[in-house]
Amino acid sequence: MYFLRHGIKKNPEKFWALPDRIFFGYGACPILAGVFLSYPPLDGFYGERIIPSGNHYGNHIYVTNGVIAFDHHGYSSRERLLEHHKRGWASHSADWHCTLEKVDFDLLDTAELNRRKMRGPDQYLQDPIPRARRFLQRIDHAAAATRALKIATR
Repeated sequence: MYFLRHGIKKNPEKFWALPDRIFFGYGACPILAGVFLSYPPLDGFYGERIIPSGNHYGNHIYVTNGVIAFDHHGYSSRERLLEHHKRGWASHSADWHCTLEKVDFDLLDTAELNRRKMRGPDQYLQDPIPRARRFLQRIDHAAAATRALKIATR
């Protein structure tokens, strides 16, 4: 698991300059999930949110159909994504725990995201929505989802 150096997320230029996978994995995950759901390359997906307990870091939003999931890493089994995320954060804090919540708000609405301590699309150096669209367009969603499903159902 990759962790950003202190201060990068608060520096708009440095944060925007991160590679796409890091940008969408460490702060802009709701934007990637929101664009996925606005222009769904596959049917049956919904947003899901990892909410750390207490004052711990590790909030994350991804999309899932309940079996496979998609985030900045690409497609994987939902269980593998959750295990990877939990293992990474627990390695920094032994008492790290989380709850899961189905997203019931617009992931591209700034007020809704701010209410949950996340940035909205208009709070980045540039508009992240076209960046998310380009990121999603580079993926063969059907093939990647099929591979993830085969692994998830073994």
